[in-house]
Amino acid sequence: MSICVFVQLRCRPGKTFKVAKEIIAREIHSELHSTSGDYDLMLKLYIPEGQDVGKYISDQLLDIKGIKRSLTTLTFKAF
Repeated sequence: MSICVFVQLRCRPGKTFKVAKEIIAREIHSELHSTSGDYDLMLKLYIPEGQDVGKYISDQLLDIKGIKRSLTTLTFKAF
């Protein structure tokens, strides 16, 4: 069973659309949204069964140039 996580990304000034395009090209997300507030983007993704959450996010997402900071929220049970 995969793990659903939400990742918020703060991008370097002027890099939000480039970061979003790279995420789309990698096809690792379920949803991708532009947001207001402290973070510029929020994506929903499912971590494959057996994968370490932190390593998967680091390897598949956080190497994109233009990402300044991330905040990952793990989910537990859907109501």
